[in-house]
Amino acid sequence: MKTSHKFLILIGLIILESCANKSKNPIFHTSHINNRADLPFSEVVETNGLLFLSGQLGLDHTTGKLVDGGVIAETEQAIKNIESVLAHHNSSLDKVVKCTVILDDINDFQDFNKVYKKYFILKPARTTFAAESLARNAAIEIEVIAVK
Repeated sequence: MKTSHKFLILIGLIILESCANKSKNPIFHTSHINNRADLPFSEVVETNGLLFLSGQLGLDHTTGKLVDGGVIAETEQAIKNIESVLAHHNSSLDKVVKCTVILDDINDFQDFNKVYKKYFILKPARTTFAAESLARNAAIEIEVIAVK
C-alpha cells in the first residue's frame, strides 16, 4: 500500500475516533455562579465538542446590575462574562467560532466594534443586528458558539 494511502487511512481513523468520543446527547449546564443557578435557561449547552452559550449582557455578576458607561462598558463586561463562562468549561475566546450580537441601538455599532475587535482577534463568524429593546434595558447582548 502506498504511503499516501496509509496516511489517508490514518487521518480517517483519527477523525472517526474523535467523532466517536464526542457526546451524542447534549449536556445542559446551569450557571457556575451561585446567584445565577436558578435562571430559567441553561447558561451553556454542550454537544459534540461545542459549547452554545446563552446571551450575555454587560452585567456585573457580583452585583447583578448593568455596568455604567453605555455600550462600550457593557460590551467589555459582556465579553468578560463570556470569557469567564468559557474558562469554566475549558475553552476560551480564541475557540469561539460564531458570535451573535444584538444591539439596542444600531448607531452603537462602531463603538461596539472598537471593543469587540480587541477580544476576538481571530474574527469568528458574526451576525449583528439591532432590536427594539433588550432585557434589563441593556445596550448589548452577545451569544457565542465555541469549541471545547
